[in-house]
Amino acid sequence: MARKRYEEGTGEHHERWLISYADFITLLFAFFVVMYAISIVNEGKYAVLSEALGDAFGGRQMAPQAYTSVEPVLPLSHIVNRKRHEAAKRERERMETLARDLNATLLPLVKSGQVRVTQNARGISIELNASVLFAQGEATLQPDAREVLGEVAGLLKNDPHRIEVEGHTDNTPIASEKYASNWELSAVRAASVVRLFIENGIQDARLAAIGHGATRPVAPNDSAANQARNRRVAVMILAALPEPLPTGVQ
Repeated sequence: MARKRYEEGTGEHHERWLISYADFITLLFAFFVVMYAISIVNEGKYAVLSEALGDAFGGRQMAPQAYTSVEPVLPLSHIVNRKRHEAAKRERERMETLARDLNATLLPLVKSGQVRVTQNARGISIELNASVLFAQGEATLQPDAREVLGEVAGLLKNDPHRIEVEGHTDNTPIASEKYASNWELSAVRAASVVRLFIENGIQDARLAAIGHGATRPVAPNDSAANQARNRRVAVMILAALPEPLPTGVQ
């Protein structure tokens, strides 16, 4: 008799699990709606999400919000390398423009073969035959040479690049009371050009005079013509080096 009363008393709750199951299904539906909507955020899908969640949770809707796209953050090394590449490109273009201007200024001497203007990774080289600049065995600039170099100085005066002036000789030992060897002659000739550049407004901090003597010939010293080629002064306009990488950036 007691058993019968117990079964009759619990009968009124035997369908309560349906309520919990319905809540579970509702939440599961809302979850998949959210997953679908956030796959690509746009106003249309956000409205679907808001309406679906409102229906699932008693008619309340989520307030719309504006979304803006965010550009991906580039690694620091990528940004630094890109800026270095852009700076190198600008430097190359500046040097190309300067080389064209120097060629135009020295065109008569370039055509006669007494001056060569070339460009390489190191910078711009102006090679002037010593006969254009000096008397044989001397290091005093001739009047015509001062005029030509003055025009070159005018182009370089406001340019920021460093300048190295190199003196070169052939392998014939010099017989002069002024200069003990070709080393002294080449160094003093380079210094004469540097001094003229300073007189024409180029800052001395940008300049260097170097004497190489006969150690760097451009042709074998086996003929008078080749020896004449080796007696020269080279004005080297040095290209700017790229900025060093910050610590820790590769």
